[in-house]
Amino acid sequence: MAAESGERTMVRRGEVVAFPLAARAGDVDRCARELDRIHGAAAVHYWKSECRKLAEQLSQLGLCEAEIRNEVLAFQAEVQIAIAERYQEPAARNRSDSRP
Repeated sequence: MAAESGERTMVRRGEVVAFPLAARAGDVDRCARELDRIHGAAAVHYWKSECRKLAEQLSQLGLCEAEIRNEVLAFQAEVQIAIAERYQEPAARNRSDSRP
């Protein structure tokens, strides 16, 4: 399944980790919900903590610093999109979903 969707996977100590980070819909949605709920210093702390945790996971898998940075930046962009989509008008969402 991962090969069909263009994702790469790695196995380390019996744990399967899917790439890219931006495709981790559960993590994207979880972060978007939490960042929508909290504000100010708490939001900044949460966001930095999540991004550092993801970067550490990738580092332990052997990715170089540039790859880690690109993955985290793409993940951050997906979270921002998910937050913005939470505030779209229902009609606008339906209209964009019906495009070919």
